Amino acid sequence: MNDKLQRDEALSAEYALGTLSGLARLRFARRLRNEPALAANVARWQAMLAGLDNQLAPITPPEKVWKKITLSLPEKSVPPPQRRFVGWLLAASIAAIALVTSIFLQQPTLTPLTVLSDAQHREQWVLSADSKLAQLSLTPLHPAALTASNSLELWVIPAGKAPISLGLVDSENATDIALKDPELARSGMIAISLEPRGGSPTGQPTGPVLYSGQL
Repeated sequence: MNDKLQRDEALSAEYALGTLSGLARLRFARRLRNEPALAANVARWQAMLAGLDNQLAPITPPEKVWKKITLSLPEKSVPPPQRRFVGWLLAASIAAIALVTSIFLQQPTLTPLTVLSDAQHREQWVLSADSKLAQLSLTPLHPAALTASNSLELWVIPAGKAPISLGLVDSENATDIALKDPELARSGMIAISLEPRGGSPTGQPTGPVLYSGQL
């Protein structure tokens, strides 16, 4: 038997016994997948070693052995009650902060509420709102060109009442609007007027109504 066969025989025996460990065991396991003769040798060793167990009668160790094992184990560190409470409280606080943060940072789901059209009845803006009508978003379908001296202002016009300003709107991008009184968006009209730069100086529309829609 040459040196390689002797080495493989020894490795097969160690592998079957379980004494081959670490990288040596990993390398030998890879060889077993690719070398059927080596795998057969390991199987032979496993079969021989398995027969040894059948000739051994189980022996229950005396009580003093278990006590010695128990005493040799390191003591389990138990934090004092106050420290455990502080740790629990800290974990609970972190979880609560994460929950509150996620609630406040979560964006509301907005759905289209109405469409604002121009004088030619062409749809120009989409007004969306959340389920509570507390958060609005006005999105232009066709960006409007404005001069530097003008602004667009959004108005809600409740039935039988004077227009109420909801603020200026961006002529090119979506504008988010927080509605303090959701009842305002449940009926009436919504309109956009052309105002001097910065908005109406009187609190009421002063320029022409360019776009409007029914709530």
